[in-house]
Amino acid sequence: MIQSTNPRTFSGVVFISENGKTIYQKTKGFSEEEKKVSLKIDDKFSSMSIAKQVTSTLVMLEAEKGNINLDAPINQNLKDIPYSWASKVTVHHLLNNTSGIDSWELKENLLFEPGTQFKYSNIGYGLLSKILENASGKKYSELVNRLFSDLKMKDSHYPTESFPQVKSYFISKEKGKNLVIEFPLKSEYFPGSNLTVSATDLNKWNFALHNGKILQPESYRRMINYSITNLHTLFSEREIGYGYGLRINDKNGFVEYGHTGFMPTAGFTAVNLYYTKNNISVIVLENQATDNFDIAYYFEEQIRKIVVESDLIK
Repeated sequence: MIQSTNPRTFSGVVFISENGKTIYQKTKGFSEEEKKVSLKIDDKFSSMSIAKQVTSTLVMLEAEKGNINLDAPINQNLKDIPYSWASKVTVHHLLNNTSGIDSWELKENLLFEPGTQFKYSNIGYGLLSKILENASGKKYSELVNRLFSDLKMKDSHYPTESFPQVKSYFISKEKGKNLVIEFPLKSEYFPGSNLTVSATDLNKWNFALHNGKILQPESYRRMINYSITNLHTLFSEREIGYGYGLRINDKNGFVEYGHTGFMPTAGFTAVNLYYTKNNISVIVLENQATDNFDIAYYFEEQIRKIVVESDLIK
């Protein structure tokens, strides 16, 4: 299927495991197309929004230490926000994207009353990184790198020039496929949108997170609990739950935790899925992204469909 060229081509890695053992891995395309450098299974990609579950986990670890109160207003940790809503938006609201804060910038007025609706907020996860830094006394990058190191995720890191990701490509309806010269996101958005990861490391991440290797049981239960639902067509034609940096699909005869990541101008498309039955991980990372959203997740959707309809899940 990934050899096909219609409706678009595939360039990336696919990694599937069952109970911690690799059952499928495949690469297609180039880490640097201009030099015809073939992709490897452990190449480093941008996580895109998969970063949100890493940031959420770090918040839960600090909450376990008593350094963060999930239900407290964020002005207890962040004293310099000049807007009155800081006294009613809680850490919980930031984690499950119900804060009412705009997607990309802080404004005087919220989009809605906190907790009442879902609105994706990357800058909200930027605020979470500042809360983490204030609570722990450590830089966000240090917290990420330490957690990845503890999990032996040797190919994953906070993004730096000395730890480069593969080259990525923006596919535009108007201009075709072009190399991304400069990553379009500022570092303040990285906690929700850009950590450096490999497919094999995300497999380690899934197994550790969902099998009690990182968080205490109560912390994990809170992370996967949801009070808000939202639609994402990759997962279902109906709305599904959103926990802390995780979409939760538990109404189709199986339990699926996951997240997508996508930004055309960054040139990355990603999906990370975990199924509780048989500890199945399905990870697809592409170093290209198209601004034709109708086919943006085409391969990710098709790979998920194959797995969900197989004996692995049924």
